[in-house]
Amino acid sequence: MGKIGGFKEYDRINEDNIAVQERVSNYNEFTIPLAKDEIKEQGSRCMDCGIPFCHSSCPLGNLIPDFNDMVHQEEWENALAILQSTNNFPEFTGRLCPAPCEKSCVLGIIKEPVAIENIEKNIIERGFAEGWIKPQPPVQRTGKTVAVIGSGPAGLAAAQQLNRAGHTVTVFERDNAIGGLLRYGIPNFKLEKGIIDRRVAILEAEGIIFKTNVNVGVNYSIEQLNQFDSVVLCGGSTERRSLPTKGIETKGVVQAMDFLSQQTKVLYGETITDQIKATGKDVIVIGGGDTGSDCIGTSNRHGAKSVTNFEIMPKPPVGRSESTPWPYWPLQLKTSSSHEEGCERNWLINTKEFIANENGELIGLKTVEVAWKMTAGNRPELVEKEGSEKIWPCDLALLALGFTGPEKTLSDQLGLNLDTRSNYKATNYQTNVPHIFTAGDMRRGQSLIVWAISEGREAAREVDLFLMGSTNLPTKGTGDLPTL
Repeated sequence: MGKIGGFKEYDRINEDNIAVQERVSNYNEFTIPLAKDEIKEQGSRCMDCGIPFCHSSCPLGNLIPDFNDMVHQEEWENALAILQSTNNFPEFTGRLCPAPCEKSCVLGIIKEPVAIENIEKNIIERGFAEGWIKPQPPVQRTGKTVAVIGSGPAGLAAAQQLNRAGHTVTVFERDNAIGGLLRYGIPNFKLEKGIIDRRVAILEAEGIIFKTNVNVGVNYSIEQLNQFDSVVLCGGSTERRSLPTKGIETKGVVQAMDFLSQQTKVLYGETITDQIKATGKDVIVIGGGDTGSDCIGTSNRHGAKSVTNFEIMPKPPVGRSESTPWPYWPLQLKTSSSHEEGCERNWLINTKEFIANENGELIGLKTVEVAWKMTAGNRPELVEKEGSEKIWPCDLALLALGFTGPEKTLSDQLGLNLDTRSNYKATNYQTNVPHIFTAGDMRRGQSLIVWAISEGREAAREVDLFLMGSTNLPTKGTGDLPTL
């Protein structure tokens, strides 16, 4: 455990951020790391609960009290070994995970929970700084070959696990660089892309083969996949949700991912003709999730005239809702760093029409206030508030509405079954075609990065079992731990 009574002695300390005026002038990460002694104190707050809930709420089963204790004892290398035994990419989760572990921390019942995510990020960054993280290629190869389609967190986790088992792994990515939505869906100010490149270099040194600009089923035939003993589909949930709203085709109504991916590509030297820019515009972001927040932060960095956010759901409470008590994930208002940079937020509002000028260009939005009518035994009903229509000036509307499922290119050509939510159907990650497996958002639907890594690891274990008849790859929450 951490220090006895440490949770009484030390308060939670969060990383500071660079001032808004400075950070919106560039696209760099803007958190200010805590000092080593402060991180040690944060690890010392861990209570050594009789029944810890934190790692059971973590999709990876991270051994959180164990690495907190090592940080408290300043045994950083052992902390790293414990962390990496269950999590392939703590540098990603330590920046991007919403930390369900912290919401179920027992200390969180009475005080601020342990700063688990920040401790995790500091452990992995210390590991890179000290040179403890080195390529670990397998001792011998099995002679089996595996194709992994998609290089997001699920695909990369599956690839690393299968490579560790000794299989020869090739990762196919349809974009021009590895990382999936980590690269082109997450803004640079949340994840600088050198963090991805650093990890990919290690994976390549371990023997994983990466092929970019390869869109399987489009410019790489399905027949070519027959050369592999197994295939793992990790293409993600990429069918974007739209709105059945008048004027949706108006110029200036843009899908969030187009806006975000273009900005990252331009930042890294690509030429984008007619880049979607928020500069000098009244921007309205429709959708209140993380992608909507990313659009807000990017719009502010473009120099938008104004940024407004619409959410059709009610405003969540500041504290926990009675409907989501500890240790459940709380229904609670989230204010991101992007919101703090400047944004007018609106709840219970529905877009009725996108208004265009004579040239077909967006000039405004017509909205109406709504309420949700709850009737026992029935689905909630959306009710419009009479007389609440309003016209908002708008030059750029960004649709951050999530995704409806994976694209059907691969499932159609491979003859794969879909589930009732249009995801790729699988039992123990195995599809109806025995040598083809699937993991991540493509299998479970749009979800968290930590779930994607977990799915990739679990799918890899099933593939190894399929290929070899047995497997030494770990299950959730287990791994090759150091001798402490």
